Amino acid sequence: MQLRPLGRTGFRIAPLVLGGNVFGWTCDRETSFRVLDAFVARGFNLIDTADVYSRWVPGHSGGESETILGEWIRRRGRHDDVLIATKVGSDLGLGHVCLRREHLLAAVEDSLRRLGVDCIDLYQSHWVDKDTPVEETLAAFQTLIGQGKVRAIGASNHRAPRLRAALDAARAHGLPAYQTLQPPCNLMQRAEFEGELAALCQQENLGVIGYYGLASGFLTGKYRTATDARGRARGDAVQKLFALPQAGAVLAALDAVANRHAATPAQVALAWVMARPGITAPIASATSVAQLEELAGAAALTLDPDDLAALDAASTPPSATPAPGA
Repeated sequence: MQLRPLGRTGFRIAPLVLGGNVFGWTCDRETSFRVLDAFVARGFNLIDTADVYSRWVPGHSGGESETILGEWIRRRGRHDDVLIATKVGSDLGLGHVCLRREHLLAAVEDSLRRLGVDCIDLYQSHWVDKDTPVEETLAAFQTLIGQGKVRAIGASNHRAPRLRAALDAARAHGLPAYQTLQPPCNLMQRAEFEGELAALCQQENLGVIGYYGLASGFLTGKYRTATDARGRARGDAVQKLFALPQAGAVLAALDAVANRHAATPAQVALAWVMARPGITAPIASATSVAQLEELAGAAALTLDPDDLAALDAASTPPSATPAPGA
């Protein structure tokens, strides 16, 4: 497995990150353990979760994913062969996003307890907190790094102006800087990352782990019409994607490229993200070992220039101008 540097963190990661949002939601405890075992057995090494997963499920309060991941670590008796990334700042009952110092100092203790580890490898601001000065947030991260509870920090869901402001603040005040970014990135959702944000990440040498690598399952090939998604866990999100003008062209291009490589649409979709300039690795979730094995195949799939050009053309909305380098 060829590992890629994750920005300036010092970490080297495999080209596929396992999303932990399904643990305790659509993937029960024992199945989660089997998926995690299979992921590590295939040579992959970064697992991403968040303290808020899966608060949206009736009866859940958040922390369910971290708890399952911690139980898996304890059962294995080790996690030196994997990196654990989690996120902080989502609404866990306050009614708003919160990246204030006191919240971070308390939240990290809860995450460490649920994960059963002494240190979080990558701790990420989940959302932008417009009410908290970024200097306060970065100073809190500095404290956590100094205490040995966090190794590196990153941002998620930050647009270019906010990310640039955070990086500038870190330099101006001698505070730790975000070293990674987690944006949405897939064939159906390109605009938020490509262009100004991608250029900033490359300029600053940030590691980028793009989430929604399979667009909530839209790119797996199992949905062929909006009707197919009705009643599914992520059905609403998939149905909205079918309303986009490029939807049919993307599915057709995925089928054509997959047939040429004897691959699946999901493998092609992830391989496309892996080949994007500035992307370190996509994040994808699996709810069974069979699904994990399929997704893992993307790391061995090399798309040629014609494949990439066809996918780029199909995924550019008819009214859009391709981003530089796209």
